[in-house]
Amino acid sequence: MKNAALVLQSKPDLTVYSIAPSQSVFEAIKLMAEKNIGALLVMKGAEIVGIIAERDYARKIILTGRSSKETPVSDVMNSPVQYVRPSHTTDQCMALMTRSRLRHLPVIDDGKLLGLLSIGDLVKNIISEQQFIIEQLEHYIAGDR
Repeated sequence: MKNAALVLQSKPDLTVYSIAPSQSVFEAIKLMAEKNIGALLVMKGAEIVGIIAERDYARKIILTGRSSKETPVSDVMNSPVQYVRPSHTTDQCMALMTRSRLRHLPVIDDGKLLGLLSIGDLVKNIISEQQFIIEQLEHYIAGDR
């Protein structure tokens, strides 16, 4: 079973996009659309102070009739941010995401941000591991060595 560090290594792009808490929700949504991502870390300098996702826009801006151009990210971000360490297994990451209804998890080691895992990253990894096991079992059953 892989851990968070190995899943991060398998990602083609480790760029983590962020936004300041004082910037508008409109700017956050625009950046997410430009980068084709579903969430941004909210950073104050090098410190993670929150996370904002497309879901926050839908639920906390659109449904409440607020203006995304006038609302700062700090008003709708989720804080504190739950995170995992590089040693957390994919099962532990999935359990945390499921229990807390999260789609994105920062990976932090000794206070340093290593990357951001999405639910898609974890599902892709789990499917890959299962496919490998299936192929190994098929070879064993067929007598291939």
